[in-house]
Amino acid sequence: MLSWEFSFQSHCITFVIMLWACCYCIAEFLLHPVMVFLYFTLLQYPFNAEPPRSALISSYVTPVDLFYKRNHGPIPVVDDIERYSVLIRGLIDNPRELFMRDIKMLPKYNVTATLQCAGNRRTAMSKVKTVKGVGWDVSAIGNGVWGGAKLADVLELFGISKLTSTTKSGGKHVEFVSIDKCKEENGGPYKASIPLSQATNPEADVLVAYEMNGEPLNRDHGYPLRVVVPGVIGARSVKWLDCINIIAEESQGFFMQKDYKMFPPSVNWDNINWSTRRPQMDFPVQSAICSLEDVTAIKPGKVKVSGYAASGGGRGIDRVDVSVDGGKTWVEASRYQKPGVQYISDDMNSDKWAWVLFDVTVDAPQSTEIVVKAVDSAANVQPENVQEIWNLRGILNTSWHRVQVRVGHSNM
Repeated sequence: MLSWEFSFQSHCITFVIMLWACCYCIAEFLLHPVMVFLYFTLLQYPFNAEPPRSALISSYVTPVDLFYKRNHGPIPVVDDIERYSVLIRGLIDNPRELFMRDIKMLPKYNVTATLQCAGNRRTAMSKVKTVKGVGWDVSAIGNGVWGGAKLADVLELFGISKLTSTTKSGGKHVEFVSIDKCKEENGGPYKASIPLSQATNPEADVLVAYEMNGEPLNRDHGYPLRVVVPGVIGARSVKWLDCINIIAEESQGFFMQKDYKMFPPSVNWDNINWSTRRPQMDFPVQSAICSLEDVTAIKPGKVKVSGYAASGGGRGIDRVDVSVDGGKTWVEASRYQKPGVQYISDDMNSDKWAWVLFDVTVDAPQSTEIVVKAVDSAANVQPENVQEIWNLRGILNTSWHRVQVRVGHSNM
């Protein structure tokens, strides 16, 4: 009798758990129908996910529900926005807290900027040799319209004039400290820094942002405040801002000193010396094909090749080249920032921090390799082979992006 009762109770518990799971999935679908089906979860804890490449280029401005999610720890919760504040301290004369209302009293700017994880396209690099990190495809990148106060205006409240490279007390760097906790910092907060000269330059468009695409930031992307550093790898755009420190040297945080540095292929985990490389800041010129998967079956004839291209440091995209014979010959793709508006890299009205989308229709009469590469306004071009830039952390894979098409059988 006891055995039967125990079995019955176990089945009831199992049923309740399954029912809860089903209800949870239904609720997630109703609340976030796009996210449920249009995200690849690469790591559950901490949560890291990217959208399918085809969905990524559906819009010049990446919808919030299609923006890649990169985390190093649990996503923090800020419940009391009235009491939330950011402490500005360090090598300044008047350290104090700023509340959200203080930030919003400053002039608001909207900056269209592309954020990209340094590990974007890591999966392709790992095929050469094992690397360490989240296995991103080509979608650890997104283009948002960020709204908030310029960091230069925030710092001016503390007596730091615009275009300042050193404070009176010797501050040369601005460190951003997050609310979140991560194991790499031994349970401490995520932190990163940029030079003071960049932070105080209004033309650098560094923001203390509270909006994304015209709406308040959500938790995934840094609510209530985050930093947005245009043209720089995403690791420096700290989310869930807790503190801004004016310091004499670069941040000594893990992600500045022992991660996100570019090493040559000869360096391995046995001979690595982190102090020999500077923290990576600007991201190099990059492009990827998003209309086709790495291996795609198509019908013979015309095929449309579409994707994105971007470069860091405010450098525009000069051109995007596409090849249908593995890189032997090339055609130039059309570039645009907004549908129907041709992109001109030296146009003052162009969004200098944003990606461009490209497309071109080419003939594919037989199975082949389609390749894309971009050139930026400083004539920087993507390297041909991933082997040339392989590194043990698998960052900055900006090699030519290649997809294989098999003509004769269609999956479309």
